[in-house]
Amino acid sequence: MPGYEVKVQTLPIEGAADLQIRSLRDHQQYADPAGAAEALGISSAQWPLFGQVWPSGLQLAAAMAMRPMLAGESILEIGCGLALASLVCHRRGSLVTASDIHPLAGAFLLENLKLNELSPMRYCNGNWSEDAADAPEGAPRVQGRFDLIIGSDVLYERDDGGALAAFIQRHALPACEVWIVDPNRGNRPAFTRALAALGFGCEETLLDGGGYRGRLMRFGRPAPGAPAYTAAP
Repeated sequence: MPGYEVKVQTLPIEGAADLQIRSLRDHQQYADPAGAAEALGISSAQWPLFGQVWPSGLQLAAAMAMRPMLAGESILEIGCGLALASLVCHRRGSLVTASDIHPLAGAFLLENLKLNELSPMRYCNGNWSEDAADAPEGAPRVQGRFDLIIGSDVLYERDDGGALAAFIQRHALPACEVWIVDPNRGNRPAFTRALAALGFGCEETLLDGGGYRGRLMRFGRPAPGAPAYTAAP
């Protein structure tokens, strides 16, 4: 592959079949000959992050493997990177849209669908900015509203303007769940407050085992007139 090197690895997912995943070989990879990533504000240091297997991504994939899926439920993964959780949900038969801002995330998803002998899955440009244009490679922006919005390690920087919460609000159905796995980053309280202002209750589950420490945050907004949200066990 010109410009960067890749590897294929087998990833065990608790509660699901293994995934075959094509990822970047290491954190030193970088290739942006047309300046597509730079135009989106992705620096050379940030460029390879989408293509790595992250512990929080594995935790979210395991959570999706165990979560009961509802017939006809629509799912959006934000900041998907290698989209492990999306692949798990897709293999279970859910209607999934994976999204990311990185110019190569869609291409890597396509290869990983092939590696796992899965049917095509929708991929969209997931720029959280409201005035963002389509991604340079032509992927459409996320459209519509979803029953479930998921993400892992998406609270990695301060979001004083509340762009992520606003993005979720634009794409959440009136009755919606939001599942976020976070490795105990300091931006979690502000995000929780922002979703609370939009009517989302929250239940947190501590994740501490196998070398990982973090939490699964399950937000929920009930339908109008329904009781307040309480996360299922």
